Amino acid sequence: MSLRERFTQELKAAMVAKDAARTSTIRMVMAKLKDTDIAARPSGVEQVPEEQIVAMLRSMVKSRRESVEMYTQGNRPELAEKEAAEIAVIESFLPRQMDDAAMQAAVAEAVAESGASSIKDMGKVMAALKAKHAATLDMAKAGPMVKAALGG
Repeated sequence: MSLRERFTQELKAAMVAKDAARTSTIRMVMAKLKDTDIAARPSGVEQVPEEQIVAMLRSMVKSRRESVEMYTQGNRPELAEKEAAEIAVIESFLPRQMDDAAMQAAVAEAVAESGASSIKDMGKVMAALKAKHAATLDMAKAGPMVKAALGG
């Protein structure tokens, strides 16, 4: 089932369950997806592919995490909780992330496959990781691991 279909199904389920917070978050995700589709139209794309939807969801989570931090610092726990609840709903649509051990293995495999030998080859390794594990790998966490693996 595609993510678009899941959004629609989950929205219906949330509405039937009268879960207002989940309903509004899914509606917000669907609106953002519609904006993303519209932004892609000039390049001849009617609907963005799954990978782009996953990237969109990740950026939504990232911006909400930053908001949680700012609300917590600003002593606004009720707003931080609202953002955290939205994060939980959005993350429910994302593929499960690799744990640290799996990430280490993926980094080691990418280093071996790309023939990287020094920190100068970091770009090649990161490209290999992104090509193979983009959906399940947090690239922000992978960077330092690649650097360490290459002796940087």
